[in-house]
Amino acid sequence: MNLLLLTPGELGADSLVTLRDRRLVHAREVLRVNPGDAVRVGVRGGRLGTGTVLEQTADSLTLRVTLTDEPPARPGIDLILAIPRPKALKRVIPAIASLGVDRVVLINAARVEKSYFDAKVLTTEALDALIDLGLEQAKDTVPPRIEIRERFKPFIEDELDTWAPADALRFVPHPAAVEVARAMPTERRLVIAIGPDGGWVPYEVDLLARHGFAPISLGDRVLRGEVAVPAVIAALRPALTLLP
Repeated sequence: MNLLLLTPGELGADSLVTLRDRRLVHAREVLRVNPGDAVRVGVRGGRLGTGTVLEQTADSLTLRVTLTDEPPARPGIDLILAIPRPKALKRVIPAIASLGVDRVVLINAARVEKSYFDAKVLTTEALDALIDLGLEQAKDTVPPRIEIRERFKPFIEDELDTWAPADALRFVPHPAAVEVARAMPTERRLVIAIGPDGGWVPYEVDLLARHGFAPISLGDRVLRGEVAVPAVIAALRPALTLLP
């Protein structure tokens, strides 16, 4: 945890906040704070700054918060992600938040188990907790917006052109692709469609292609979704080259 992430409602008008949850444990046992120490803090959806420790007890930590900095710039990326196994999703959501992805559609596909949509990890509370882990790691405060679609074809045919900016570049990583993923212009938003562990079926690849998704290759290795996500983002936005 590189950031103590606060919610807007926690911060009082006097700029004080009192922590009593896992953030207290982290500050006490990992950061080993003492009264007078300053720690990095941020407000979810807002600015970053420092929290000065005013008081520490066995079950609470009170900080005076000063917010001075804007969150990191965004890499300009949206994802269409075939929903992975629940255990994999618990790994990929923090990664997505850490990488600064703006929007994610968790979508059905031919090789997605229908039971995945009933997983507890898809509750708002569970997703928010995973997002917070990624934001804390990356010292960011801006969460990705996550949506769920249980029907692939209607989303691509009926919603995609409204959901995605008209000038965005669209890509679909696919093992059969000839074009190798390479750095894209930073002024262009990217929309990336990443398939399930078994890959998109030919019909899905064809439908994506008809809607402007260019197939790209990540090399000869076949990657699981949770590995493909950071791999393709790193290939298209080397060193997370960021939009202003």
